[in-house]
Parts: sequence; structure tokens; C-alpha cells
Amino acid sequence: MDHSIAHLMELTNDTIVANTIESQSKLQEKEKDMSKDERYMLTREQNQLSAYFKRLSDVIKDYQEVVLFGPTSAKNELLNLLKENQLFKKIKIEVKPADKMTQNQRNAFVRNYFTTPE
Repeated sequence: MDHSIAHLMELTNDTIVANTIESQSKLQEKEKDMSKDERYMLTREQNQLSAYFKRLSDVIKDYQEVVLFGPTSAKNELLNLLKENQLFKKIKIEVKPADKMTQNQRNAFVRNYFTTPE
């Protein structure tokens, strides 16, 4: 995951079902906003990021174990947000650093994480 896209992957019986959630921030919208005030743009980005994290939280709450991984700090920001909410206290959530990956690499990462004994 990063600040603009999250690849949601569910491993069930050695089968991975993938889905994608994208942030509403678009490059075209940013270009249109270049003439607008900087504070307005920052507020808009924060609101879009909050909405994006809310959408991810709504999915995560239905699981018992979650691993957040990716190349940016977005995974840590989401973890900190989840820790503040009592709904996520019983969910095992771990953060792992990872470079940008292809779909096959993400599948291998998830399989390895959830099938390797601790």
C-alpha cells in the first residue's frame, strides 16, 4: 500500500482474492488546483487521505489478522490510526517494509507471511 492505492488480498485455502482501493486524489485534480491557495490544497489532500484510510479501516475490521506492507509511510500512518480505535484492539495487525511489487510478488509475500510458522 501507499498513499494512493492499496491492494487488498485475502488468503483462503491457498487461494488469493485481490481487490484494490484507490485514494480519490488524482494527478489531474492536483494540476487544476495549482492556482489555488496552498492551505486549501493541503486540507483537501488531508480529507482525501482520511477518506481513503476510512475505506481501508472498514475492510480491515472484518479480519482477525492483517499485514500492512508497502514502500511508503502510509502503512504506519494507517496502523497508528487503527490503534486509536477500540474496534481494532482484537485484530493482530503487523507492518512490514516492502519495495514496490508486482501482483505475483505481492501474492508470494502474502502466502509466505501467512503460511510461515512464527
